[in-house]
Amino acid sequence: MPSSKSNLMLSRDISNFREMAISNEREPAEKSTTSLIENNGYQDSVYINAAKIFQGIRNEKPQDKILVRYGNELVPSLPDFKDECSQRSSYELAFSALKYQDLLENILLDSCFYPCQSIPDELTSLIVVMLYDLQDRKFQARQISDEEESIPEVRDVERYLYSFKTKLAAALARCRIKHDALSIEYILPETLRKQEQRASALPLYAWINTLKSSLEDIYKELKKEGFTKVESVSGFEGYTYCLDKHCHDVLVFPASLKEEILNLELFTGYKLILQDKSRSLAVHSVKALLNMDGDIIVAHMGSRLTAAHMSVLSNQSTSKVCVCGVKSQAKEVELKELFTRMECGNIELLHEDFTEIDPTDQRLQKAKVILLLPRCSGLGVSNPIEFILNEHEDAGLLRDLSQGSVAENKLHILAERQCQELMHAMRFNKAQAIVYCTCSVYREENEAVVNKALESGVEGSKVQPYRLSPPLWCSSEIEGPSDFFKMEPSEISNCCFLAVLARQRDPAEVMSVKDILARAAAKGLLEGLDIGKSSKREEKRKKKSKVTQQRNVPKDTGVQTNIVEFLNREMVSINTNSEVSPIKAISGVPQKNLNQTNSSIQLKKITKPISNSSLPGMLKNTPNLSSMSKVFERRTHIRKPRAEDKMVVLKPVEIVLPPVMVPYFNPQGNKSQISAQHYYYRWTGIKSSARDLFIPSLSKRFVKPKETLPSTMVKHPRPWI
Repeated sequence: MPSSKSNLMLSRDISNFREMAISNEREPAEKSTTSLIENNGYQDSVYINAAKIFQGIRNEKPQDKILVRYGNELVPSLPDFKDECSQRSSYELAFSALKYQDLLENILLDSCFYPCQSIPDELTSLIVVMLYDLQDRKFQARQISDEEESIPEVRDVERYLYSFKTKLAAALARCRIKHDALSIEYILPETLRKQEQRASALPLYAWINTLKSSLEDIYKELKKEGFTKVESVSGFEGYTYCLDKHCHDVLVFPASLKEEILNLELFTGYKLILQDKSRSLAVHSVKALLNMDGDIIVAHMGSRLTAAHMSVLSNQSTSKVCVCGVKSQAKEVELKELFTRMECGNIELLHEDFTEIDPTDQRLQKAKVILLLPRCSGLGVSNPIEFILNEHEDAGLLRDLSQGSVAENKLHILAERQCQELMHAMRFNKAQAIVYCTCSVYREENEAVVNKALESGVEGSKVQPYRLSPPLWCSSEIEGPSDFFKMEPSEISNCCFLAVLARQRDPAEVMSVKDILARAAAKGLLEGLDIGKSSKREEKRKKKSKVTQQRNVPKDTGVQTNIVEFLNREMVSINTNSEVSPIKAISGVPQKNLNQTNSSIQLKKITKPISNSSLPGMLKNTPNLSSMSKVFERRTHIRKPRAEDKMVVLKPVEIVLPPVMVPYFNPQGNKSQISAQHYYYRWTGIKSSARDLFIPSLSKRFVKPKETLPSTMVKHPRPWI
């Protein structure tokens, strides 16, 4: 009777399990992305690789709480990954087993599968990862291809698990009932569930390798493949894509098209590179700070795709991208092959870690910008597997990501290491800027690290100190007093923290034309403009305008030109010697010019602007005089006169300008003649206004020559009309 009662309870548990499985299939949430081929399982090599990864990242419990024991290492050796697809599948399977480690161990114990005398403890990791895949396939048999290479250990564990499938399914059903969960996803913490939901909907970001193809060619190829360009992510439907709003060379694709786009020739031929947007933001921040011939330091070797993107955006002939931390010879060969396929020819690999390189190293003296992508907690990443693989981060990060949080002591260790790397970057005196980027949601790894490094003052007193500077491409998006750029994790992007540290500009430093053009081009201000030469149409237009101006020049332009040139020379000389007082400026006039006239001129204070009626016609048409008077009116209101200005004794000085010939009408005939009398224009100093300015002023009376006019001449107030 007891045995029949237990069998009845077991059958009820199995029926409940089936009902929950059916309800789980009706859930709108998308299935986890760990299955490479849905409901068919993986190849033997994927299981063995996933077991090895899980063995290194599993959570170790205290000695008194250990119920399931893991061996030191797997008996079979770890084969190399066949391709990127199998590598991704191995990591996904290991990470999924890590998230449900406690649940899977309880199923093994509850079903009496463990301990097992026939399977050694060294294969416990393989049992755990294969158990997760078995329940994910609803305990259905795996389809095995005849061409697949078999691994005996995998086949033995698979047969043993399948023989216990009823007990394992019942144990799983009891666990779900205990947690009142429709599926095992609901057993996870809230943060991890939201992370999986974001990962299922997160768009795919890919930057364009312009060394192999142009933007227009990429658009044409995508159109041939059936893709349609839309305005934003909200318009995604089917085979669509859009441009990123921050980076002009980044395309965004729907997450559902991942398998299709990875098989396109654009991706296999390295014309489009799949990478998280946060890295593209960091690269574009460096590009905006870079001069035309400056080098870049990429402080971490793991960011191989980031180094390639930096190479694509830099000048291949004059700039170098120095990548630090390439330790092994095999890794160097692998990276060189990758960069060769991507046609990146200006990347230099350094064997030392970034913190081991002396700031005075001659190899890095041309480096102007340092890109710092330190190892961080990565909790702002929705899809950690893609982050680990693309950035070649340590798989140990998955241990913290599987829990949804980082221990306080480990967070402190990460922050200390990040601060040391940032302070080491600040010791490179030749560098002018540092870009610091993380994918962490913790302030301890972001703002606190940057502020601590800035307060340290490690750059020394011989160079200009660093200060925070918002990224040039997003300065309009940063609101409030913060100089940091930060994107929170969402359904369209991962978390990204970005800080740009730039040296305070030396007031004595003068930027060259090359630097100014480079900065303007980085900001996108010179797009569509040809700086080198002007077009033939523009040259013809300039020649035509010159001819037209020459035709319209009046006959008396010679006098006007002389006057205007003289006034411009005087204004330039006064502006360049603004510290010289007006008295000294006037007294500096050669004595020869002072003796050319018998009459002396006293400096008078001008109370109002010169009336237009007192000017000759030729001076009315001179635009420089009006502009000069406007400049004078503006500068006279710069500051109020001081008491010591009024006490200065001014000496009468006379400046003689060339005589102006004014035509007049002869009453005896209509033929106009040139009058013999000469009119002289004098400089009047300003007593109470800016001491470094003088303007030409007309005397209220004209100086008559010694000869007298004929008595028959009719006096006219304006004889030139």
